[in-house]
Amino acid sequence: MRVRRLLLVGSLLLASLRLVASDTAHDQAHSQAAAPASGAAPAVDSGEAFRFLVEGNARFLEGKPSGAGRDDVRRLDVAKNGQHPFATVLSCSDSRVPVELLFDQGIGDVFVVRVAGNVSDTDEIGTIEYGVGHLNTPLLVVMGHTGCGAVKAVMDGAEVHGSIPALVDNVAPAVRLARSKFEGSPRLFQEAVRMNVWMSIEDIFKHSEEVRSLVKAGKLQVVGALYMLETGAVIWMGEHPEKTRLMTPPGSRPSLPAGGTRPTAKPAVAAKTAATGH
Repeated sequence: MRVRRLLLVGSLLLASLRLVASDTAHDQAHSQAAAPASGAAPAVDSGEAFRFLVEGNARFLEGKPSGAGRDDVRRLDVAKNGQHPFATVLSCSDSRVPVELLFDQGIGDVFVVRVAGNVSDTDEIGTIEYGVGHLNTPLLVVMGHTGCGAVKAVMDGAEVHGSIPALVDNVAPAVRLARSKFEGSPRLFQEAVRMNVWMSIEDIFKHSEEVRSLVKAGKLQVVGALYMLETGAVIWMGEHPEKTRLMTPPGSRPSLPAGGTRPTAKPAVAAKTAATGH
């Protein structure tokens, strides 16, 4: 009986040590992302921030999240020392899109802006500017998702009420463009969701001088992404294909291209995320 107890205690201790080691390694990796005070240069670049998200989603897909940065130690640390996220993410408020979980990130790792349809209007852009301009995140991700209810409502001409019409009017241009290219195709809904991501990014560039300035200065990279509800995978769409033109946005919205370029990342990471979102 005593031997069994010793073995049990030893097993529990070993498991605890492994967990601590795993958390420590993960926290050390993310400690690189802790940005200095507002106005200073970020501690990581956009490629490293991108890698953190790619690797986190891979752990989520494997069902092996690290769980690092979600304990009392991290909570007390950020309460005392402030938040230092390494990425800003604009996503849909859909309850099936838990941003921190699907990227396997801890408390204070990601500055998240959530709104129905992942649209970019005044409130969302102002919040994004806080993330990229005050918190100095070097990466901004605009992420849509399959089965987006806001996009579907606009496509179907659904009757909406209250303040919802003013909210989803940002989605309408993307739906119109998708119809012009894919009307009658089973891909129509999928393409409308994807084009809505491009439109949201375009709206950010169009209305945020701060974002444009940071991108021009090489301090910020803006990329699109699509979360697959069915699989849990994040498909990376890359930078807006007309980013250069959007640096000085025209007065009217132009047509949105169908493809993009991938954010800068190490070759091994880029190879893991070869999907284009088509």
